[in-house]
Amino acid sequence: MTCKSPIDFETLIAYWLGELPAAVEEPLEEHLFGCQHCTRRLEELAALASGIRAAVRAGAVAAIISAQFLESMKKQGMRIREYAPPRGGRVDCTMKADDDLVVSRLAAPLAGVKRLDAHQTIEIGGQVVADLRLEDVPFDPTAVEVFHAQGGRLRHMPAHTARVRLISVEDAGEREIGHYTFVHTPG
Repeated sequence: MTCKSPIDFETLIAYWLGELPAAVEEPLEEHLFGCQHCTRRLEELAALASGIRAAVRAGAVAAIISAQFLESMKKQGMRIREYAPPRGGRVDCTMKADDDLVVSRLAAPLAGVKRLDAHQTIEIGGQVVADLRLEDVPFDPTAVEVFHAQGGRLRHMPAHTARVRLISVEDAGEREIGHYTFVHTPG
C-alpha cells in the first residue's frame, strides 16, 4: 500500500532523533499510526541507524557524524570518550577497553564553507602508515565544530600520531580551516 502524502526522509530523521517541535511531532505520529507505508520507512531508518551504530561500535567505520547522531548514541547508553584539541593544537588520547567510541570535536570556522573534506594521516615511528581523505563530509555550516568518530579498531592500534586537516573546497581552490594532532597511547 502506498501513501498519498508520504513523510519526507529529512522529517523522518528529525523525528527519529527527537528534533521535531511538539506541534509537528503529534500530527506526524498520528499519520504513522495509520500509515503502513510511512511506518515501514521509519522502521527501515531505525534498522539503518542500528546498523551504523553497530559498525561504528565494532570499529569497522571511522566517520564524520552530526551532533544529533552523537547525542542519540549517548542517549542509547554508548560509552563515548571525547577529545577537543584546539585548532592548530594537539591532544594526548587513548581508547579504553570499556569505551565504545572515541569522538574528536574539531573546532573550525564553518560559516561560508560549501564543501568540506577531512584529510587524516597516521604515523607510527615517524613513518606514514595511513593517508585517507574523506571528500564532501557532512557538516552544519552554522556549527562551530565537526565530529570525527572512531570505533573499536582504535583500541587495538599501537602508539601513533594522527593528524587531521579540515579543508574547505572552493571554486578558487582549497583552503585549510583547521588542523589537529592526536598522540595516541594504547589504553
